[in-house]
Amino acid sequence: MKHISYTNNEYRTPDGSAKLFAKLFPSFFFYTKLLANIFFSSRKARKGLYDDEAWLLSSLKVLRALEHTGLIVNISGIEHLQSLNSPCVIIANHMSMMETLVLPAIILPKTPVTFAIKESLLEYPVFKYIMQSRDPIAVSRSSPRRDLKTVINEGKKRLQQGMSVIIFPQTTRGTEFEPKQFNSIGVKLALKADVPVLPLALKTDAWTNGRRIKDLGRIKPENDVYFAFAPPLNIEDRGKKEHLQVVNFINANLCKWSKGREF
Repeated sequence: MKHISYTNNEYRTPDGSAKLFAKLFPSFFFYTKLLANIFFSSRKARKGLYDDEAWLLSSLKVLRALEHTGLIVNISGIEHLQSLNSPCVIIANHMSMMETLVLPAIILPKTPVTFAIKESLLEYPVFKYIMQSRDPIAVSRSSPRRDLKTVINEGKKRLQQGMSVIIFPQTTRGTEFEPKQFNSIGVKLALKADVPVLPLALKTDAWTNGRRIKDLGRIKPENDVYFAFAPPLNIEDRGKKEHLQVVNFINANLCKWSKGREF
């Protein structure tokens, strides 16, 4: 299957997706599949063959490997992405490595896309070739002023080329959402580029942070995964109202999911 199949603009992992061995040893199974996926994709990237279709397929493989462990993935509001007739700035909270690897499977069928990422991701062994091929916007996280300039200038170029941009405005990823640490860089980019913002709330704590290597934590299939898109926002004035709307949407969904309600 090359695309996620939606019903009434929603997706939920189908019954029967889990595999016995994967359920018994979820982390071992998943990372075995993930590492093979990364090595294969990296080889293609070094040869200049890792295009959007290859990225979409490898992202889908990550999603399916997670689902084989018994993990349930829920996606809602996809109609808001599909209704757009221009590139956009997708603004989301950031919990784990999962969204970086799974979001291409959700977004690429509609629009070319890239990420604003930490420069360090471009230094990871093997994985760096994949990220470099995706024309990301790399920021240092050491100078907020310089990072803002980089995101605005480079992001505007990507958007003018028809490529949407995913931004995680939190200072660091984590399971707790702190609105005060959620900056307005995504709204500022959308305002400068004259494109809409697409809010995205997500809960991906089924992929936990590792003790030694942050990106390689345990996989916990008992934690359902959620991605929810809101209607796009056109930025007016300086974007303070729209920034607050993004924050409120994310916060409301996280509260709802923490209480066990799905959509």
